[in-house]
Amino acid sequence: MERFEGNWLGDNPHIVVLGSRKLGNFIATLPLLCGLRKKYPKCRLDFWGSEITKDFEEALVKKNEGNILKLDWRISWDGGIGLEDLLNYNNKRGRPDLVINCDGFNPITSVLTALISPRYACGNAMRKDLSRELETGEHIYNKVKNDKEWDSEKFLDRYKGAFRTQYIGEIFCRMAFVEPIYIDFESIELPTKDPSFDIPSILIHCTSTRSAKLWVTKYWSEVLDWCSEKGVSVGLVGADRMKQEAEYNSGNIEDILVDTYGLKGHNILVDLRGKTDLIELAGACKGAKGVISVDAGPMHVAAAVGTSVMAVVGNDENGVGASPIRLWLPQTNNIQRTVSKNHCQECMNNKYKNDECLIKNHDCMEGVGSHQVINWLESITK
Repeated sequence: MERFEGNWLGDNPHIVVLGSRKLGNFIATLPLLCGLRKKYPKCRLDFWGSEITKDFEEALVKKNEGNILKLDWRISWDGGIGLEDLLNYNNKRGRPDLVINCDGFNPITSVLTALISPRYACGNAMRKDLSRELETGEHIYNKVKNDKEWDSEKFLDRYKGAFRTQYIGEIFCRMAFVEPIYIDFESIELPTKDPSFDIPSILIHCTSTRSAKLWVTKYWSEVLDWCSEKGVSVGLVGADRMKQEAEYNSGNIEDILVDTYGLKGHNILVDLRGKTDLIELAGACKGAKGVISVDAGPMHVAAAVGTSVMAVVGNDENGVGASPIRLWLPQTNNIQRTVSKNHCQECMNNKYKNDECLIKNHDCMEGVGSHQVINWLESITK
């Protein structure tokens, strides 16, 4: 197994892409998948994904000649795969020419790359004997792998001319030597399906796995007060309540909003949590006039399907705040973000490893006034 440096893989290479366990991460791999299919039209493209994004992945495996993102095969690497499954993979699918690890901070996928044993590896990987990490390589696209400051303001200066943006979707493509001639790095295609319910004008998503990214309940209420006054229908999307409580740091924000603005209150908010699979969520987002979301998976979904999106992030005008937006904010033209009047770089200094806010007052999100979202709502609901 060697480090991939753009080596010729033949006319019909066997390529494996390793994804991660987050919705936003999966969507950020779509430009790579699309670019690989365009660069290697006859390739066999396998995806080791997640139970979390299984809906989307299975839709991309279905035979559809018009679907440029078509995968040939997929499996959930977090779905209880055993050693026997790994050993049988190469027997069933053939030894891959290239494995691309898109979850480089996960030691499991680094080991998985080695166990799959491709000719070439891209991204983090252990050596085949698992004794240490595979050598990085000399190409600038490989050297970025060892850079611990991907969200740094100086990232593009360090790699001047090698990257157009520091969006993670472009970094994935560059590391796999998928150049702009094959794909627009901001181009994302998602399968969609109309949900079973009437789609409200505005969809909101309030939760995140990191409570440091949550917006203030008072500000959400002011936004919904405006919607109530203007007669704008709103739907609350996300996982069902039990899953939210178990896996997300939503506190009681959603319960307060549902009780105050749902059937018991203003009757302006419809609770749609748990009412869609991922493909129906994409369809709901596509059918809405706009989506308001904290930094979480639905924000990426809405941006991908072309809906007007307001990303509620606690980052100041220079991009410093609770979210690594230089790296992860979608680059599509249909998304806008809030700007916090307060500057706090504690999350950035901590490499965003903290779940909760690291200071007492949650200054960054407190600095995002509701007027920013309301002004945006006025512009898209005229």
